[in-house]
Formats: sequence, structure tokens, C-alpha cells
Amino acid sequence: RSCSFTGFSTVQSRKLAKSLSRSSVRSRMSLKPPKAYNSLQKGALIWDPKPLQVKKIFEALKKGLNEYLQAHQAELDYLSGRHKDTKRNSRLAFYYDLDKQIRSVERYIRKLEFHISKVEELYEAYCIQCRLRDGATNMKEAFSLSPSSKASRESLLELYKNVQECTEDMCFIEGALEVHLGEFHVKMKGLVGFARLCPGDQYEVFVRLGRQKWRLKGKIETDDSQTWDEEEKIFVPNLHEQFEIKV
Repeated sequence: RSCSFTGFSTVQSRKLAKSLSRSSVRSRMSLKPPKAYNSLQKGALIWDPKPLQVKKIFEALKKGLNEYLQAHQAELDYLSGRHKDTKRNSRLAFYYDLDKQIRSVERYIRKLEFHISKVEELYEAYCIQCRLRDGATNMKEAFSLSPSSKASRESLLELYKNVQECTEDMCFIEGALEVHLGEFHVKMKGLVGFARLCPGDQYEVFVRLGRQKWRLKGKIETDDSQTWDEEEKIFVPNLHEQFEIKV
């Protein structure tokens, strides 16, 4: 870190440190295209990572995966208990069918454990890049307040590059993390809470997540039931977007 931030190291060592740090972040993961946003100036790009949003989503994702893992572990324990009882007194076909279920649950548990470890690895790499970027930003501000000299100008230039590289790497990791978020399955069950839901009324519901949109129309029937032209939609999660729902 000292070589990366001070700017007083040799050109060769700086290039080596840069290549090692960037390859270590990007070579270990399959990446989606990073989040880059067009600025007002034509041709320029703004890299805009969201550390607080990523932390919130990571904690929710890890919590959900762990709960899912515990549920499957409980199912495995139940099946294993039945497996022991069945082995002593039951038909052979039923025993093999139960054995097949146990193997299937075990495989899925291993898959979940790998999923959790991959998400944790990505978030750990993200936190490292975030801390490096914060450190480089603080040092850049300190050097900008110091008396101008050739050495300080070189340091500022090097620190600026480090901030940019850490920011880009954070965006790449955000793209990799999105791959592990799965899907949102949104199902329309009906409208509740309205003061007046009268037979014959027609409603339109608009759901949006980033560029993904879902517009559906429904009607209140004479028996107060509701019919909708569509009932289910799959959305791909996005770290930078929130659900918007309008009725």
C-alpha cells in the first residue's frame, strides 16, 4: 500500500504493484459489464460504486442464503433419520428412493455452501478495494494541501490513478455480485387496503425495476374477486435500482 500511495517508488515497482492488484481482483471472478454512467460531457464516463447499498444487499442476501441452508440441513437431518429406520424394516424400493432424496439434498447443500462462500469472497474483495480507495482519497487530499513540488505532484498523480483504479474495481465486483443475486418472482395476488373497491372498477398496476417494466390491468368482479391479465413476472435484481410500484 505504501508503494501504491506515496508516489515516490520507481516506475517499475509501480507498474508491478498495479498489475498485481488489478489482476488479483478481476482474474478470480466472472464479471458482468461494470456500472459506468455517462456524464454531461460527451464521451466521458463516471464510475459510481455504492458501498452502503452493496453492504445492505450483501447482508440481506447472506441472511437469506443461510436461512435457506438451515432449512435444507433440517430436511437432510429428517431424511437421514427416516433412512436409518427404513434400513431396518421397509421395502427395498422405498429405501433406494429415500437414499436418492438424501443425495439430492446433500448436493444442493454443497451448492448453497459454495454460493455463500463466493458471495463472501466477493464482498471481502469489495471491502478491501473500498478501504484502499478511502485511504488513497485521504492521502490525495493531504498532498493537495501541502506545498507544491515535483515530488508532491507525482504523488498526487499516482494517488489519482489509484483512486480511479479502486473505483473501477469496485464497479467490476458489483457486477460480479449481481450474478449471484438470483431472480425476483413477483406475483400479483390482488389489491387490498383501498377505501373503495367496487364491482366493475378497473385498475392498472405499473411495476418497474430499472429498465425492467411490468404493466398489468385488473378488474373487480361482482363477487368482489379480482381478475388480472397477468399474474407473475420475473425481474433480474440490480444493485443500483429500487422497485417502483404505481396503482
